[in-house]
Amino acid sequence: MPAESDAAPLPPCPITGLPAAERLQWIPAKLLYDLWHRGARTDPAPLRRDSGRIGLYRSPCGLAFFHPAFAGSAAFYEGLYGRLRVHETIAGQAPTRGDYRAGAALARPGDRVLEVGCGHGAFAALLPPGTQYQGLEPHGTPPLEAPPILPETAAAHAARHAGEYDLACAFQVLEHVADPLGLARDMAACLRPGGRLALVMPVWPSPHTALPNNLVNLPPHHLTWWTEDACRALAAALGLAVERTAVLPAYPLHAALTWSVKLCPVRTRPGAYVLPRWRWHLSVAAAMLAGRVMARLFGLPRDALPVDVLLVARKPG
Repeated sequence: MPAESDAAPLPPCPITGLPAAERLQWIPAKLLYDLWHRGARTDPAPLRRDSGRIGLYRSPCGLAFFHPAFAGSAAFYEGLYGRLRVHETIAGQAPTRGDYRAGAALARPGDRVLEVGCGHGAFAALLPPGTQYQGLEPHGTPPLEAPPILPETAAAHAARHAGEYDLACAFQVLEHVADPLGLARDMAACLRPGGRLALVMPVWPSPHTALPNNLVNLPPHHLTWWTEDACRALAAALGLAVERTAVLPAYPLHAALTWSVKLCPVRTRPGAYVLPRWRWHLSVAAAMLAGRVMARLFGLPRDALPVDVLLVARKPG
């Protein structure tokens, strides 16, 4: 793909469609590719080494987004998540996850609950008795003991089950897709009038954006960074009434990231979130190894900063 010119118009926000307010940084695709290929031992398809430059932009609504948006392929996620056993780790920490707990608090006995990008469906165990749970997970195979999970997209599900759910949730999902508005619109289509949409995404600034060359928060894994204002803009674009936005307190799953930032001798700064510096590469790698050890020994630090932002919005009716 040809590199975007410095003189090219700023790209549209994936929520509002309005031009970006500013470009925060140019990032060479070959740098991202090499970081994934060498640092994470993962092929970041569809991102290629010859994909030119990727811009990081700030929208007037507060969203930070990457353009062009190279969303990770099924092979990328199957390789990365399978090797790191991401879904198994999430299932083991489900009871302490603040995003799951915030979503589960919205459900009532008898509600029909949809979760998009559900992994192995660990969220279902936190719902009140009597709720009817349906998970959607197009990547990976759930274990036999998992709750009901369909291997289909939200768009395919909405085509067959429009207006059937009381609560539709997605935890750490919208940041992975090139069209977050489209995904949220498909989820909203599944809601009955008066039903609620609950979304949790990574907030910025946060420990994610403070750690240099942080692959977890970069394409093709994360394509957007969120704020409360961006959440409200998303609800407005969907025609939903905002009930609540909140930056959620950190929870145990964030312990390793928090320690890594504390132990890393280098930090990002505006316009320099990703740089081809060996000092950065080595510092981050050492900090992440030490951060995992500290998390196992000491858990989540008391002064841990928030990592997630929550949106709860209601469908009119």
